[in-house]
Amino acid sequence: MLIVTIFLGLIGLGLVVLVHELGHFAAARAMGVEVEAFSIGWGPRIAGFKRGATEWRFSALPLGGYCKMKGEESFRKALQDKASDMPREPGSFYGAAPWRRVVIALSGPLANVAFAIVAFMIVSTISYSVPTYSNRVVLLSEFNLGTKTLASYPADAAGLQSGDRIIAVDGKKIGDFSDLLQNITLSANKPVKLKIERGGIVYDKTITPMLDKDTGAGLMGVTYWADPVIGKVSEGSAAQIAGLLVGDKIVSIGGKPVRHAVEALSVLNSAKPERVAIGIERGGSPMELTAVLSWNAQGKSNLGIVFKTETHSVKGATSLGGAVAAGLDETWGTFDATLKGLGSLFQGVDLFKALSGPARITYMVGQSASEGIQNSGQGGLAIPIEFLAFLSIGLFIMNLLPIPALDGGQIVMFVIEGVRRRGLKPLTIYRYQAIGTTFILAIFVVATIGDLLFFVAK
Repeated sequence: MLIVTIFLGLIGLGLVVLVHELGHFAAARAMGVEVEAFSIGWGPRIAGFKRGATEWRFSALPLGGYCKMKGEESFRKALQDKASDMPREPGSFYGAAPWRRVVIALSGPLANVAFAIVAFMIVSTISYSVPTYSNRVVLLSEFNLGTKTLASYPADAAGLQSGDRIIAVDGKKIGDFSDLLQNITLSANKPVKLKIERGGIVYDKTITPMLDKDTGAGLMGVTYWADPVIGKVSEGSAAQIAGLLVGDKIVSIGGKPVRHAVEALSVLNSAKPERVAIGIERGGSPMELTAVLSWNAQGKSNLGIVFKTETHSVKGATSLGGAVAAGLDETWGTFDATLKGLGSLFQGVDLFKALSGPARITYMVGQSASEGIQNSGQGGLAIPIEFLAFLSIGLFIMNLLPIPALDGGQIVMFVIEGVRRRGLKPLTIYRYQAIGTTFILAIFVVATIGDLLFFVAK
């Protein structure tokens, strides 16, 4: 399954990069710049054909592609000859006016935005159901989930209690726990107004989510409340051997009563027993079963159950106008979220955990595609398509950062050239790009180390 995940990840990531390069290609042709070669994939050429001035190649590695424009060889020769100006051959990239080069550089990122809009439009037309949990919450500080927790979180300071139902965040209606996460994630260190329901009474609360330095997200200090009803039992697990079945409701563990799924897990993690009595209700009748557990180095047991989720239904758009509006709205929302996510990198987050490199991105794209394949019906398509749209917006923003060697850095250079009304020296361009390449390499190294830590921890 891992091989399938990696393969699907390479295809998905490659598609996003390929769209980017096709944007450059189309703009180059429109601006009168010859494209000498366009490759689908990287590495050694496997096959190809020539149409007009362009050689179309199919290369060995299915990871995006590249667009080779006329003038690259002239640039190398100018460097070797220590020329004071760039060769300006007709039809070459550097022979084009600066504004034309700006258009070419900008068109790759814009192609990614167009791809994201279309992808979100497609997703908006799909009706599907997703598993989720309710908007009822449990305070993390009250329970032991086997992970590092704090004595107090923003939820504690705001006066929230386990069992509260959060029904609105800054006036936006909250339908389930995923809605809550989406509205809190981008609000680190910012006051947020909540409406909560407790015992049939609605209260107003203000909370300031803390910054999670592992992810850069806002953190309240709550998790979902789920009734302790078993939704899945893994094959060969301690639960299956003990005789637990889907639909059983856990009412006690080791003689201690439990009210919800988190409490059940907390009781187990606190004691870490080798044998434990599990009280259940099955068909209205009480029973007690005994599970024999083992615990790994990360403190996880082989119990092997997943608690029952709720179903959240999403109804697809029924008109073209509705799909276009949804596509634009989701694209803007993703753009805004990505910018805020980048901003969190400068607030003391752990870069090794917050930055994703090529390996982790490939894995996540492949995982989303695998989940989509496993889900039956059209709803399964929504997961990978939406993920590729998120990735496209990320690629758009990253490429337009004013960093040498990226499209944004190139645009800055071309604008300077247009204002000065004379070209930059080849050596100046080379040094400018070398600075950017060094910076990108440093980011790549940090992200790759983070990827290794991510896979080791899995």
